[in-house]
Amino acid sequence: MSSSDREFIPVHVAVLTVSDTRTIETDTSGRLAVDRLTEAGHRVIRRAIVRDDREAICAALKGFIDDPEVEVVITTGGTGVTPRDVTPEALAPLVTKPIPGFGELFRWLSFAEIGTSTIQSRAEAALCGTTYVFLLPGSTGAVRTAFDKILLQQLDHRHRPCNFVELLPRIRGERPG
Repeated sequence: MSSSDREFIPVHVAVLTVSDTRTIETDTSGRLAVDRLTEAGHRVIRRAIVRDDREAICAALKGFIDDPEVEVVITTGGTGVTPRDVTPEALAPLVTKPIPGFGELFRWLSFAEIGTSTIQSRAEAALCGTTYVFLLPGSTGAVRTAFDKILLQQLDHRHRPCNFVELLPRIRGERPG
């Protein structure tokens, strides 16, 4: 079966913005994530904004990860190196399997756009139980790079040779066909 013969499979996504200052109305990065996901055919079923606080971020992530309807969580913000940037630390106790290639690839792609400033990004991804979690920087440029150059392909069942969506049934322990 060629990739063009495969059917698109929408995933259920939660989008979490980490910010002390953003609201739903001013959250351009979260809105861009929602727009990219819905334009691709995915279903954004949860959206929230949480302050830059490790416990609050961890609680929000845990709530999404524990929600059986949520298959993917995408965060924006809190991945820098300042004391308030604690999104990776908030995720750490929830990680089942790190996906280091995501952060590595993101920084490599980002280097072409912003040069060595990309080294300040702690973008990362992990599998938490049966839920994929992607931590993106808070800038709209970073969100655009992550979606356009990595996530839209990896969240598309038709992408070959492999993608995250085709692994979901095995991750959930479901038997094929």
